[in-house]
Amino acid sequence: MTEKRFRNKFAAGKRLTPVFSEIPAETRVSGGWFLYILECGDGTLYTGITNDVSRRLEQHRLGKASRYTRSRLPVLLIFQEPCVDRPAALRRELAVKKLPRTSKLALAGRRAPVEKLG
Repeated sequence: MTEKRFRNKFAAGKRLTPVFSEIPAETRVSGGWFLYILECGDGTLYTGITNDVSRRLEQHRLGKASRYTRSRLPVLLIFQEPCVDRPAALRRELAVKKLPRTSKLALAGRRAPVEKLG
């Protein structure tokens, strides 16, 4: 996208993401953003961000939040962490997604299941 088109898109009042003041008050939690980790029904982990953990968890449970969790129901919230703002939450999400599974479970205060041999 050229710089001129980019400016025109925003000059017309179109924004890609809502401004915090446009988010309904009942969906805000302490005015901040959160990183969260879900454990899916198949044992896999899903990491995401939101400004309302309870609302987002309900969306996941109804199968309306992401394709990944929709096919891996039920989901269980195992970790949430407050972040200063959305950019900080996005950076933290990226960092956590790069971690191995055992580190994510340690972050959530859980131990990885031990596989039985034989």
